[in-house]
Amino acid sequence: MFKNTRLSAMLAAVLFSVTAASALVSAPAFADAPAAGATAPAADAAAPAADAAAAPATDAAAAPAGDAAAPAAAGGEATEEVHNPYGFAAMWEEGDFVNKGTIIILSLMSMGSWYIIITKLIDQQKIMRQSKEASAKFWKAPSIAAGSAQLKEGSPFRFIAETGTKATQHHDGALLEQIDLSTWVTMQIQRAVDRVQSRLQDGLSFLATVGSTSPFIGLFGTVWGIYNALTAIGMSGNASIDKVAGPVGEALIMTAFGLFVAVPAVLGYNWLVRRNKSVMEDIRSFSADVHSVLISGAMSTSNAAAGAKKAG
Repeated sequence: MFKNTRLSAMLAAVLFSVTAASALVSAPAFADAPAAGATAPAADAAAPAADAAAAPATDAAAAPAGDAAAPAAAGGEATEEVHNPYGFAAMWEEGDFVNKGTIIILSLMSMGSWYIIITKLIDQQKIMRQSKEASAKFWKAPSIAAGSAQLKEGSPFRFIAETGTKATQHHDGALLEQIDLSTWVTMQIQRAVDRVQSRLQDGLSFLATVGSTSPFIGLFGTVWGIYNALTAIGMSGNASIDKVAGPVGEALIMTAFGLFVAVPAVLGYNWLVRRNKSVMEDIRSFSADVHSVLISGAMSTSNAAAGAKKAG
């Protein structure tokens, strides 16, 4: 049997559960607040008094200094870093077990989806290269067995060719002999093709599940967060905009997170299904050609054996 990665939702979750916490870390947001610029007006108000009281020589000496200090005082604005109390990190730190559980589930779904997408793309690229190798080497060989030996171990094309060869060699037994040789070889090759197709489709059901359920999981987290925010606002008795907008906006992050997980899963699923169809076309064409060669060779051998018996 050819080597291929067998994927499932549980495998993806186990491989990436160790790094799930790293996806939950978000940099806090900061805002720049200008400092109170009272220095420039004070300097401008003090300048006329200094000009009226000082001597002309002193005015001439102090004027350039005052003029240079005023723009410096007006242009220099201090910035203050204000920590944003709302956000993804704040939700993780201050949220209850429902919020944290929702974040963990969506994180595992996202990492599992990307793992499956990348792995399946690698598998498909490998099979496409093996298809070109089979076209270049297999059909130039003198026999099916010799052509199979030239293909790489683990190739689905080698698996199909070896399966067909074994079917022609092991068509014996009281029950199996009741099946026509052509039908028997056809059945065995079709089973091999079905196994290849089953391996190619591994993990696609996980992508479909993630794409259809993650938006609703994110929406559940949003509803739960809004419920907790409104409950806290009602208990505090303060319904001002700054007390309502922050918690409610923070709860909406869960819906965005759910969509962030769902969109790559849906796009990846459709892309992989389309590529699988292209790969399976090459595999089915190869299997049909192998079946024709095997049947013609088996029939020639059978006719030659029958002629030798009659001659004897």
